[in-house]
Amino acid sequence: MAIDFLIVNYYSTSLIAKLLESIPPEEDFEYRVAIVNNSPDDKSIYQLETDRVKILTPSTNLGFGGGCNFGLKWISAIAADSIVWIVNPDAYLKEISLAQVRDFFKEYPEVSLLGTTIYTPDDKIWFAGGIFLPQRGAILAVDLLTENPDLSYVTCDWVSGCSFLINLQNFVKCPEFDPAYFLYYEDFDFCWRYKNQGHIVGVTQQLAVIHEPSSITNRNMSKKLEYSTYGYLLALAKYSNKTIFTLRFLRLLVFALILLPLKPQAAVGKLAGVSNYFSSQQKRMRGKRTLENSV
Repeated sequence: MAIDFLIVNYYSTSLIAKLLESIPPEEDFEYRVAIVNNSPDDKSIYQLETDRVKILTPSTNLGFGGGCNFGLKWISAIAADSIVWIVNPDAYLKEISLAQVRDFFKEYPEVSLLGTTIYTPDDKIWFAGGIFLPQRGAILAVDLLTENPDLSYVTCDWVSGCSFLINLQNFVKCPEFDPAYFLYYEDFDFCWRYKNQGHIVGVTQQLAVIHEPSSITNRNMSKKLEYSTYGYLLALAKYSNKTIFTLRFLRLLVFALILLPLKPQAAVGKLAGVSNYFSSQQKRMRGKRTLENSV
């Protein structure tokens, strides 16, 4: 059983170097690292390439989900039964051995998507499970592990894309993120979609990483809020009803307008996300009409 680490880079060479250093040096254990370089002009990332570390460079920035898809296709072509561990550049492994990963999936092969516990640098839990309440349109991060200390894993609705593992042998074809998401909520969509297809999604305290929250995305707060707002609306439109979507959208819009004079950068980001969402829907409808007219 091979383990393939998958990292999506965006001007994060120094962070990824720290992540690579946290992978335990088990020379007799088969593992590889694939780094998808979403910043093609970032040449510094190539200094990390070794026999175990492969740099994959698409022609443009594909976003997080698109970057993961790029890497997953490469990995699945090499080892369709691999365990793929997707890890953010601003995270690093917390005192584990790769044998723990192998042993977990040997004992629980039914798990298709497994989130790890995610800690902040001061050892506080940042993520330990996610639930979705369609009737409220609520996509929530909740601690499912503290109350279940004796369980090897707890089933949940979604896990954070910051650190989770994919058991490729449970998929008939290579799993894919929805490319409509550029950044944010693609992890929720990925997990919820495959859970509805019968796959088991879980979170464990046996594997953990330390994460420096938003150390990359906070470089541009306006863009962060633009992408998160867009992803949130897209997820609600796909998985909640029209009433819930409308209520959530109106609340978001009112909040953004209230923020405008107080925190203009944040407000502009949210409003840009709203605009991008409706622009994308208009393009989708035009494309659908064009396809129908051509039939």
